[in-house]
Amino acid sequence: MIRASIVGGSGYTGGDLLRILLFHPYIEIAQVTSERQAGRFVASAHPNLRKICKLKFVAAADLQPCDVLFLCLPHGQAMRRLSEFEALAGTLVDLSADFRLDDAAEFEKWYGHAHACPQRLGDFVYGLAELQRERLRGARRIASGGCNATATILALHPLFAKDLIESAVVEVKTGSSEAGNTASENSHHPERSGVVRSYKPTGHRHLAEIHQALGNTEVHFSATSIEMVRGILATCHVFLRRDLAEKEVWKIYRDAYGSEPFIRLVKERSGVHRYPEPKLLAGSNYCDVGFERDPHSNRLVVISALDNLMKGAAGQAVQALNIAQQLPESAGLEFPGLHPV
Repeated sequence: MIRASIVGGSGYTGGDLLRILLFHPYIEIAQVTSERQAGRFVASAHPNLRKICKLKFVAAADLQPCDVLFLCLPHGQAMRRLSEFEALAGTLVDLSADFRLDDAAEFEKWYGHAHACPQRLGDFVYGLAELQRERLRGARRIASGGCNATATILALHPLFAKDLIESAVVEVKTGSSEAGNTASENSHHPERSGVVRSYKPTGHRHLAEIHQALGNTEVHFSATSIEMVRGILATCHVFLRRDLAEKEVWKIYRDAYGSEPFIRLVKERSGVHRYPEPKLLAGSNYCDVGFERDPHSNRLVVISALDNLMKGAAGQAVQALNIAQQLPESAGLEFPGLHPV
């Protein structure tokens, strides 16, 4: 059994990570930290785990050595405390944005301050299995991707790999829980659903990850919070370099994702579930991808959906660790979502 601890486990991402690991056949949870809630039962922050998890939160100062540390801390903390965490575990999985970018100048451009340990950026493998599976094998430092970036990259990468994208405009609709993805200590109760607000019309930091994964392709990105707690729906208006028949688009996506365990191609001819729908993915590690060809222009609309706390955070992190540790890739991640919801 692999002994794993969670640093910053009181937030939404920490809670989902804990839920996964409690039923993971190869991982034993050693400790879960929270500075504000040290000494309290974990289930006080995560009531869905009542009678399932009997652990109590501990302070980070009381962490004991383990095999794997999952870091679910607010952005900026992991890079400043890296040596502290490396002394405790041989493998680190960071769910914040601290090590997602390879370039220190790009980090400063998008995050507004210098990186605390820029010489270590190249040590972390971007944790998106569909793009980095080979690099993840045996990896000891993993940076889990951002949720909006993950939805967008998975939607566009097959086309990018074929050099078919002239430009793309991406509009992401996201649930309120995104505000608490890694802010486990600073904002334990982020904005609830029921309030529609503009989230980030321009300059979203996840665009840096998208550019890193897709190269210099012209991608314009906006994100808006809607009345939903979990979930992301990315609608990508892709302007193609050449005309593609629908059969060609199908082949491109089947070739890219046909053997992927957590990507499903969704495009039904009829019914109410013809395209990806985030509410069907709540609690699951799947990303559903679909498309619609505009017959009157060179526009292809690619749609992707996922649970921002799962494939966009905790589930992605566990999938990457499974690969790194040579475990079955789907271990602990078999939950298919619910229907009806």
